[in-house]
Amino acid sequence: MSAPTYARPTSPDEAVSAVADDPNAVFLAGGSNLVDHLKLGIVAPSALVSVADLGLDEITEQDGGLRVGARVRNSDLASDPQVRQRYSVLSRALLSGASAQIRHQATTAGNLLQRTRCVYFQDRTVPCNKREPGSGCPAIEGYGRYNAVLGASDRCVAVHPSDMAVAMLALDAQVGVLGAGGARSLPIAELHRLPGDDPSRDTALEHGDLITHVDLPAQPEGARSDYVKVRDRASYAFALVSVAASLTVDDDGTVTDVRVAWGGMAHKPWRATLLEDAMAGGSVTAENVRTACARELEQASTSQQTAYKLPMVTEATAMLLTKLAAGEGVDR
Repeated sequence: MSAPTYARPTSPDEAVSAVADDPNAVFLAGGSNLVDHLKLGIVAPSALVSVADLGLDEITEQDGGLRVGARVRNSDLASDPQVRQRYSVLSRALLSGASAQIRHQATTAGNLLQRTRCVYFQDRTVPCNKREPGSGCPAIEGYGRYNAVLGASDRCVAVHPSDMAVAMLALDAQVGVLGAGGARSLPIAELHRLPGDDPSRDTALEHGDLITHVDLPAQPEGARSDYVKVRDRASYAFALVSVAASLTVDDDGTVTDVRVAWGGMAHKPWRATLLEDAMAGGSVTAENVRTACARELEQASTSQQTAYKLPMVTEATAMLLTKLAAGEGVDR
C-alpha cells in the first residue's frame, strides 16, 4: 500500500475538483476522526485534499440567523457569544462532546461527517457491513449495549456519534454543499441516512461534495433550548442517549413550538416528529411528555442489551422539556 498524496488547494472549487476527479481521494479537515481511521487501516485513500486554505472559518449573520463556516472549530463555535445566547442547545451539545483538546481540533463539517464508533466497525479482524458491504454484522448478536433501537436494519445497528448534529437537527439547520454540479443547500434532516441495504453510506452526499457551511435559522421568539446527554462517565464518553430540545409556550403554558432530536438511538440523529405532534397545542407535564415519547417509541426495536434506552430517553426528555417549560436553564 502506497502513502496517499497530499494537496492543499486554495479555493473550494479547486478542492472539489481535486476530490471529484479521483474516486479514492478524500477531504482532510481537522483530522480528528479521519487520522484515527488511517491508523486503524479502515480507510486507505489515494489522496488527502486539505481544506486548511479555503477560508470557511467564520461565523457571520445570515438572514436573521447565523452562518457557520465548515472549518469553524468546535471549541470556537461552542464559545461564540451569539451561539451561546441564541442557540444555547448547540453550545451545550458541543461542550458535552469529546475532550477540550479534540474540540479545539475538530471542525463543524468534520463533526457532521464523523463515522460510528461501533467497536466492530473499528476492528478490522471482524466482519462489518459498514466497512465491507456484504461481510456481515456481528454487532447484532454480539456486544450491543450501544446499538440502535430506531431505524436499524438487518445489515447494521450502529449509532451516529455526534452531539453537535443532534442539536443542529433540533434547530432545523441547513447544510451548504458545493459539488461538481455547483452549490446547493439541504436540510440537516436529509444529510444523514438510515442503513437500509447499504450501511457503508452515512450521508446523502456524493463523492466530491464539500460541506462549505451550516446555516442556523432564526428561532421562534421566546424559545428556550438545551441539551441533555446520558453517558457512562461525566466526560469524554459517547452518549447512551441524548436529547436536544427547543420549546416555546404561550402565556397559558400551551406549546406553540416544540422540536426534539435524540442521539444514541439510531444510525443518524433522530428527529422525534411523532412526539412533537403529540405535544403540539398541549401543556408540558412529565406525564404528557412520557405519553408523547411512547408514541415515538412504538417504532423502536430493542434487545435485552438495549431495552434500557427506552425508559432512559423518555425520562431524559421529560426532565428537559418540563425544565424548559418552567423557564429554567438556558434561554434566548
